[in-house]
Amino acid sequence: MTHPNSKRFGKVAVLMGGWSAEREISLRSGEQVLKALRAQGVDAHGIDVNHEIAAVLLTGKFDRAFIVLHGRGGEDGSMQGLLETMAIPYTGSAVLGSSLGMDKLRTKQIWQAIGLATPEYVVLDSEAACAQALEQLGVPMIVKPVLEGSSIGMSKVETAEQLLPAWQLASACKGEVIAERWVEGREYTAALLGDRVLPMIQLITPHKFYDYEAKYKATDTRYLCPCGLEADVEAEFATLVTKAFAAVDASGWGRVDFMVDDVGKAWLIEVNTVPGMTDHSLVPMAAQQAGMSFQQLVLEILEASHV
Repeated sequence: MTHPNSKRFGKVAVLMGGWSAEREISLRSGEQVLKALRAQGVDAHGIDVNHEIAAVLLTGKFDRAFIVLHGRGGEDGSMQGLLETMAIPYTGSAVLGSSLGMDKLRTKQIWQAIGLATPEYVVLDSEAACAQALEQLGVPMIVKPVLEGSSIGMSKVETAEQLLPAWQLASACKGEVIAERWVEGREYTAALLGDRVLPMIQLITPHKFYDYEAKYKATDTRYLCPCGLEADVEAEFATLVTKAFAAVDASGWGRVDFMVDDVGKAWLIEVNTVPGMTDHSLVPMAAQQAGMSFQQLVLEILEASHV
């Protein structure tokens, strides 16, 4: 059904693909966004982003960009900076929010600085640092590349012998690596859209953690939405994730992931400024629970473009 105001967006570039490790997920997200925009009469064009993207945007004379690029090169501020230089309005967080949100280490440092709870961590830059992590954090712990999404390069370390291989795996992703104290408890995600926090989702997986396999391939991952939290507790957590999102200058739309331990304390894990947008992704799931269709969701994200 054509939206009455669809023409005012002009010619829209749906930026997808790119060159990050999350390329395939981005292509899937982008195709769904493209389909939803076109179904509402938006003049949307899918672009599989490569290093010639500036020339493509210039030649195409686009009026607006819907960013559905996951990971480095699209979610880390570089694409946002290019679009600002070209004076093309775009969806999601601006340059600073995108850059900080992509960087798990800087995000945690900011949260710690303003008193928001996030699990203790150690930067792994040597074998000596690995030994320090064992002493300081104990096992189990989780090892993460700082600049990857979709749980790529992440490992749950349950014995001392597993730490070095986990560090090496994460290091292969390039960039810094952190070891983080393992939080035993329930995992939640909160989608943010404008100034709203959508209904939260509890993630349940038989895997060691919500890894790439659990996210995109497994058939036994469960998503609870409503998430089962008491209304006052969910409201309290909504205030927390709103602060966490704003702390890294994220805006427009996105997700904050957090754990709730056995005594009910929430521990912030990370920010996602361009979450997955397939029809099975978490933000569309939360939007549906709030009474919003996928088509309505993408149009609202587009309407909030930076101008």
